[in-house]
Amino acid sequence: MKLPTRLVSLLALGALTGCATAPNADTAAATSLPTPAQWHAPLPHGASVTDLHSWWQSLGDPVLVELITAAQAASPSVASAQSRVLQARSTVRGTDAASQPNLEASVSGLRGVSAANPALATTGQAALQASWEVDLFGGNRQASAAAGARLQGAQAQWHEARVSVAAEAATLYFHWTTCQQILATQRSDAVSRAQTARLHELASRAGLMAGGTAALAQASAAESNTRATQQQTLCDSTRKALVALTAIPEEALQTKLNAAQAQASQNAMISVARVPAEVLAQRPDVYAAQREVAAASADVGAALAARYPRLVLTGSVGSASSRSALGDSDISTWSIGPVSLTLPFVDGGRRSANQAAAQARYDEAAALYRAQARQAVREVEDALLALASTESRMADARRASAAYATALQANEAGYRAGSLSLLDLEESRRATLAAQSAWHALALERTEAWIGLYRALGGGWTLGTDAAPTTP
Repeated sequence: MKLPTRLVSLLALGALTGCATAPNADTAAATSLPTPAQWHAPLPHGASVTDLHSWWQSLGDPVLVELITAAQAASPSVASAQSRVLQARSTVRGTDAASQPNLEASVSGLRGVSAANPALATTGQAALQASWEVDLFGGNRQASAAAGARLQGAQAQWHEARVSVAAEAATLYFHWTTCQQILATQRSDAVSRAQTARLHELASRAGLMAGGTAALAQASAAESNTRATQQQTLCDSTRKALVALTAIPEEALQTKLNAAQAQASQNAMISVARVPAEVLAQRPDVYAAQREVAAASADVGAALAARYPRLVLTGSVGSASSRSALGDSDISTWSIGPVSLTLPFVDGGRRSANQAAAQARYDEAAALYRAQARQAVREVEDALLALASTESRMADARRASAAYATALQANEAGYRAGSLSLLDLEESRRATLAAQSAWHALALERTEAWIGLYRALGGGWTLGTDAAPTTP
């Protein structure tokens, strides 16, 4: 079949027009980002720098690494992100197939009579049928580009989910270790106060001490036991949260935690680029948002291409055989065509509305991309501020804890010498315990700030280096 020359010219002109008006799938790369020229918070460059990918290992705690690995394996958010990667990869294969020729085989059989052959006959047919849509205006190409961009975004989101789970597991782990440190301090304090209360009770019974002083000692011991019990409950609750996150049986988890040697005041440094735009390049969520802009741009191109003619070529080859009392016959057939040209004229505005909707989705994706970039800058700035704040408070908190401990020792000696009342001694004990607890809490806050910075920097992700899931 030969198309008229005028129609061929019209199609060629339309193809050039369609290619000229279709959006570029890499439009997102040119989207301007509202990032500052430099950070406005101190950068943690005062010590050795470690790579984000190996940051957990650099902390020197194999239990932490094991818990993070287990949490990522058990996490529903990571599993969901992996499923989205596999779905996106299947979508890419499906959209790519739309641009390729389609080949189908058919086999049929029939037994009966017909006007052409009045005798009872058995007829069999087999055929191969091929079809191919000529992508004149790039609609299939744009759909394939959109699917590819969304696959890249899904792979980045998979890594983001893993980073989030790792940060959550590490936070719970350091909460538990800090809780244990505070619990040990409170238990030691409870033992000391119980011993004081016992001695005072004996002295009171012997008439060597006023009953009010012994009662105060008993109250102090009971108060200390209450605090230790509350702290133990908090530690148990944190351990159960780790069980739920990692799916490790509680008995096995407790064994691992008992062997842990973690200290909340870790000082492993993370490298932070001085230019915010460089940091955004290693944020998987920002990259995923950028890929969604690219996909939405390609969707606009596909919607635009749908408003132009479609050209489909078909062909077939087959054979048929007939067996009857009147004789046998075998027939082979082949055909090229028909050539189907679909010209959209009146559709009630459906294609135009689809294009407008695709454009609106592109505008939305671009706005979300810029918002995600601003949020990323804020998260890094907040993490840097938290680190700077904890660093400036660490020295004072350490001195306060040491000074209160020294004062308590002096007050205990004074109380034994009779120059200090029990009420003053108990006040000194409370202050010392509060200072020690504040020190542990500040050390935990600093570790959480490091974890927050790790998360804000994207967990060491860089484009093209991730081993994203490839099989269901």
